[in-house]
Amino acid sequence: MKHAAFALAGVALSLSLAWSSAQAAALRVAADPVPHAEILNYIKKIDPKLDLQVVELTSGANANELLANGDVDANYFQHVPYLKDQEKALGKTFAVAATVHIEPLGIYSHKYKDFKSLPNNATVAVPNNATNLSRALFLLQAQGLIKLNSKFTDPATTQATPKDIADNPKHLKILEIESPQIPRSLDDVDLAVINGNYALEAGLTPAKDALGLESASHNPYANILVTNPQLANDPRIKELAKDLTSPQVAAFIRKQYNGSVIPVAPQS
Repeated sequence: MKHAAFALAGVALSLSLAWSSAQAAALRVAADPVPHAEILNYIKKIDPKLDLQVVELTSGANANELLANGDVDANYFQHVPYLKDQEKALGKTFAVAATVHIEPLGIYSHKYKDFKSLPNNATVAVPNNATNLSRALFLLQAQGLIKLNSKFTDPATTQATPKDIADNPKHLKILEIESPQIPRSLDDVDLAVINGNYALEAGLTPAKDALGLESASHNPYANILVTNPQLANDPRIKELAKDLTSPQVAAFIRKQYNGSVIPVAPQS
């Protein structure tokens, strides 16, 4: 009985040490500078007991490769359709720990104030990765600039390419560019479809500056906290997920970004 008691005590001690170790180690989270790293830095202020190490992503860095290689414990920068493509490309399976906010995709121009003044044969810069390219085409369709093949009805389940444009009344020229580079192309193209985070980094205010903005209602592109499956139940991940979806953080997002970044929940 004594041996059993010592064994149970040993197990309990091991679990306690493992829990303490997990709590003591810094949680490394890769994030885009705006708004993701800003939101995480706010959490560092309101939840100092959660030791967050924010790893800001630079151009060309693949946060899912960093996660797969164990260089970070989580990342916060992407939406589910993009994650699914990354899982296929990397041959990895990740875990979604929290659904946080929406960054509505927007259409911008330095040359025109509305779509009516857009000339024929105008050049439109769009993201060159598959999910955001499709997302951009659906947005162009929603603004009445193009019409996709009738089989493309749900952006969450179908991915369109320029070859799937069925009607293009202004004969728009679709120019595919790497997403982070698109804001720099604004002086060289007629329209640019820009992801919310890159628009904010470029000093644009999506809610004010976009000629057309993606609807937040039933939007499948909510940004998520992602980790490896073996860390899905890590107490630090659970704590961060709770913080990211808290009323306090939702209020910070609404105040800080004024409609350019929209918290998914809660609404109160």
